Amino acid sequence: MHTTITAEELERNRQTAAEFRLVDVRSSSEYASGHVPGAVNIPLEQIEARLLDLDPSRPLVLICKTGKRATMAADLLKPYRSGLNVLDGGTTAWVNAGLPVVRSSKVRWALERQVRLVAGIVALSGAVLALTVSATWACLSGLAGLGLTMAGLTDFCPMATLLARMPWNRPAKPRTDIAAGGQACGL
Repeated sequence: MHTTITAEELERNRQTAAEFRLVDVRSSSEYASGHVPGAVNIPLEQIEARLLDLDPSRPLVLICKTGKRATMAADLLKPYRSGLNVLDGGTTAWVNAGLPVVRSSKVRWALERQVRLVAGIVALSGAVLALTVSATWACLSGLAGLGLTMAGLTDFCPMATLLARMPWNRPAKPRTDIAAGGQACGL
């Protein structure tokens, strides 16, 4: 069982006592684009494997963009521990409340989303070219499908590796700022 905590309640508790352990379960690039000060990043897919990193004596506040992945993390952790809280509305609610955000990179799309976009463009282009130019172009769609299948099976994605090296994905120097209320900035 988990409870929810609002951004305002968390900020009050965060300033008066360091009782909560803040865990952001988003991808590392999402985390870098803006997170609650003091939160550590343990992506959702790693949460069960990293139980020993989570001090059982301190209650957890699980954080994601809107609260959905944090709720999934709470459900995964429920058999192993108590003291689970989910930030209601996630970092979006935090930013909308005008609370401070730590950013260590420019606001950008998550790498996984970039891979889906590029793979989709490649597959769509192959299909359109196969229908309008030559059936041989269908191989392009097949190549995209093969790449995604291999990435799923091996957990290695050459496209993600290439995209991670692009200039828009390079890390910036860490900074702390306060985002204007209502300006979620892709968090």
